Amino acid sequence: MKLSVIILNYNVRYFLELCLKSVEAAITDIDAEIIVVDNNSPDDSCAMVKNLFPSVKLIENKENSGFSKGNNIGVVEAKGEYLCILNPDTVVAEDTFTKLIQFADTKPNVGIVGCQLVDGKGLFLPESKRHIPTPKVSLKKILGKTNDYYANNVGITDVGKVDILVGAFMWLKKDVYNAVGGFDEEYFMYGEDIDLSYKIVKAGFDNYYFGNTTVIHFKGESTLKDAQYAKRFYGAMQIFYKKHFKQNPVFNIVVWFGIKIAQLIRKRPVEVKVSSHKSYVYTHDADETLLKHLQQPIDIETKIKDNVEQNSMLVYDFNTLKAKNVIADMKKKSQRENIVFRFIPKSSKFIIGSDSASNRGEVQHF
Repeated sequence: MKLSVIILNYNVRYFLELCLKSVEAAITDIDAEIIVVDNNSPDDSCAMVKNLFPSVKLIENKENSGFSKGNNIGVVEAKGEYLCILNPDTVVAEDTFTKLIQFADTKPNVGIVGCQLVDGKGLFLPESKRHIPTPKVSLKKILGKTNDYYANNVGITDVGKVDILVGAFMWLKKDVYNAVGGFDEEYFMYGEDIDLSYKIVKAGFDNYYFGNTTVIHFKGESTLKDAQYAKRFYGAMQIFYKKHFKQNPVFNIVVWFGIKIAQLIRKRPVEVKVSSHKSYVYTHDADETLLKHLQQPIDIETKIKDNVEQNSMLVYDFNTLKAKNVIADMKKKSQRENIVFRFIPKSSKFIIGSDSASNRGEVQHF
């Protein structure tokens, strides 16, 4: 088998449904499997997977064992040459996996490959490509200087070697994953992607950023940015530095002090308020209940339209549109003022989307 797509889920049933439908479309011509590991979600995620995706291998954990352990459980069951570690709040393009296979197969020393990630507003996520967060680099980032933290030497649409990739989307061979022991389970959540990337670099493999394909990462759906997030995030930083940078005790104390200060002064994320005055629904067959539900001026378009008004909501219907074209349109329109994006998964009766990393996003049934 060529590919195993491993999705660790916790309590994001509707984003998971959208994700799985995009993954199914992307593995049509690939010898692949999908493994969903559920970390004891209180919603009906597992029932949905069993009902709508009977070919998906579902692993139901009896507790929330965290990101690292959950993914390690999935990898044990994986049969593919390649792994794709994928967040449930993502949408992949139809050709994403094909492109990555073609690329990775040509790199004999390939470690992790990451791709271009955009958020729910179509904006590039700079954590898609990062440098090693040495104590010095991280202290600069805490102070607001990010040039040494993000790998800005590699362009957004470029392909090049980078050190650190993000756990929302990681592509690598199972043999490489196993060679470095997979995710370190000392990390419950956050930091484990940095740790795995760094372990693979230290083992002599080459990590790559592949900007020729784009994946939506709604960011914030599988983990809310609350006080518990802050505690886990800065705790993960402490684990990383203790593990990899403990040679200089004095500098280590400075790092600890910087982490604590950052934890104290960290600003609470502000929820984005968006006012949309018009909806553009891109579909060939608009559902009357959908149109009634939107309750605002609506343009029905059978193909994606270039010219749209500001303060608009764009609703993409995946019954008629390809994810690749939707993502390209989002990126094109992401810089316009107050335009938001929503999605109708194939064969579903809900609209979904997210404009902020500080909440669970929006699910509207019709």
